[in-house]
Amino acid sequence: MPDIATAVIYYVVFLFSTTLHEAAHALVAKLGGDLTAYHGGQVSLNPIPHIRREPVGMLLLPLISVAATGWPFGYASAPYNREWARKEPRRAALMALAGPVANLSLVLIAGILLRVGIAAGVFYAPERISFGQIVSSNADGLWPAVALMLGVLFSLNLLLAAFNLLPLPPLDGSGVVPLLLGPAATRRYQDFIWGNPALGLIGFLVAWQLFDVVFNPVFFASINLLYPGMGYH
Repeated sequence: MPDIATAVIYYVVFLFSTTLHEAAHALVAKLGGDLTAYHGGQVSLNPIPHIRREPVGMLLLPLISVAATGWPFGYASAPYNREWARKEPRRAALMALAGPVANLSLVLIAGILLRVGIAAGVFYAPERISFGQIVSSNADGLWPAVALMLGVLFSLNLLLAAFNLLPLPPLDGSGVVPLLLGPAATRRYQDFIWGNPALGLIGFLVAWQLFDVVFNPVFFASINLLYPGMGYH
């Protein structure tokens, strides 16, 4: 049975991070001329519109998984207009990129706060690290809980960014691909992706199987940037 306080921290961080991810998609789509998600109320850091769109992925599934394992597993989405994406493929690609960039911004913020805490003497780099457990504190009061929250914020958002950037449908990375293609190739690519719905399930299964191979080097490289000279592996 997972520790309740830790499970709550993981779920709160998941909810906030996923909400920011989808709000970033919706905002960049709005700025690019597609108001679909905006009219759905998703240009917002209020999680309610995002939960309303994906109640299973944002609420039911992550709550069940965090209660059972201590780790939230879920999903979310922001709607967009495919005709707009066809007419404005580069803007649609930037919309797809916006979610992972939002997650990476939280990784950066968490990393800065961790370094500030270390400089202030309330945090220190542990001898060993694991996902979410990347900083320790011997300070009194709430500092150990703050250390855990920042460690989870750093780790979970790094995971969300790395996973979503895999160039496999239905992940955001597949939507970023048109930035690397010419107009004709982009049209063929969109027709192929949108014309084969089964690719979403296949892509997700492939991404799930490959992710540990991809994420572990990214995770340890990021931790070693956070703690130069520590040589975590």
